[in-house]
Amino acid sequence: MAAVGASAAELAGLSETSSIGASGQEVLHVTRERYLEVAGALRDAGFEMCADLCGVDYLRHLDRPLPEGVKPERFEIVVNLLSLEIHQRVRLRVQVPDSDPVVPTLFNLYPGTENMEREAFDLYGVCFEGHPDHTRILMPDDWEGHPLRKDYSVGRVPVQFKQAPGPR
Repeated sequence: MAAVGASAAELAGLSETSSIGASGQEVLHVTRERYLEVAGALRDAGFEMCADLCGVDYLRHLDRPLPEGVKPERFEIVVNLLSLEIHQRVRLRVQVPDSDPVVPTLFNLYPGTENMEREAFDLYGVCFEGHPDHTRILMPDDWEGHPLRKDYSVGRVPVQFKQAPGPR
């Protein structure tokens, strides 16, 4: 049984840079190279559920505060893992450069991340290497670009309304 009160990094035997988020949640700042290794160690330490995985575009906030030794990049993949046994959460933050927006997939460790990774790809253009179905999930297949990127031009898609129903 995992030690209640121990940090996630301690439980998994990790030496990653960590911080405490605004909500008091432990945050591990992980490099792309150690992303899979850290996620696997946390899963083995009892963090059996991936509650969320999302992308963030920091195009205009490259000067955001990060712990010493963490180089800010344009994109970030944020993963929230949960241990149901010890009622603990941990957040992983992975910096992803604009010049090479690729991270390994977590699908083999947490199969529930399949659609979350597809959404991050579809909306931000971050690719998940080794993903079993690396296709769009929200936007049409012929859509050009990734609409949640901060440099995506704001266009106008006409909304078509059906004729209003007559009086009742």
